[in-house]
Amino acid sequence: MLLQESILGGDLLLPTEPSAAPAAVAEGTPGLVIGLIVAFVVAAIVFLPRFLSLAPQLFDSLFRARGSVSLENSVRSSGDRRLMATLLVIPAILMIYAYRLYDAAFLRDWTPNLRLLGVAGVFIVFLLLRHLMFLALRPRRRRDFYVLSRNTGLTYFILLVLILLVTVGLLELFGTSDTAIARALYIETAVIYGVFLVRRAQILALSCNHLRLFLYLCGLEILPVSALVVSAVLL
Repeated sequence: MLLQESILGGDLLLPTEPSAAPAAVAEGTPGLVIGLIVAFVVAAIVFLPRFLSLAPQLFDSLFRARGSVSLENSVRSSGDRRLMATLLVIPAILMIYAYRLYDAAFLRDWTPNLRLLGVAGVFIVFLLLRHLMFLALRPRRRRDFYVLSRNTGLTYFILLVLILLVTVGLLELFGTSDTAIARALYIETAVIYGVFLVRRAQILALSCNHLRLFLYLCGLEILPVSALVVSAVLL
């Protein structure tokens, strides 16, 4: 009887409400990200001499239309530029992924590796759309300036990615938040892209009238970029 009273009269120390779900484990660095970083670093070291020899021509083509023509007419230089732009796709995708520069709702619940693949897929689709528009609007005659205006985009892409990498490195060094870093990357991308639009318009204007120039810019640039922005907002 005494034992029964002591049991019945005791205080229940365990919680009566169900415990909260365990806190989510912090997202670590996906193995795919590490693999891409290692691959890019190795490739950058291997091709660094070719980039250093190409750098003067890249900067010359940024400030002079003749620089773009000179680079385009050099088979080796144009090939090296295409190679550098291809390699820089890797850090471009990694920055988009890390700072959620493309943050469509359908990607938010994916696992880190799948989200990275999703970002890469969207980037590839964007490039494919640009290429399809380039083929669809290609003129029957006087294609030299049309092709030159497209290939000049490779120069500006290389410049953009290098600037963004330097910006990320400096801001991370000072402990800047990811949100602030993303905002800085957006601004720099908009500025460089705006300069590229002006240069592309100048090149296209050498072979077409103002109406055709406007249609080219709408189809080649505004339409693909608008599709990218709309997909980020609505999907």
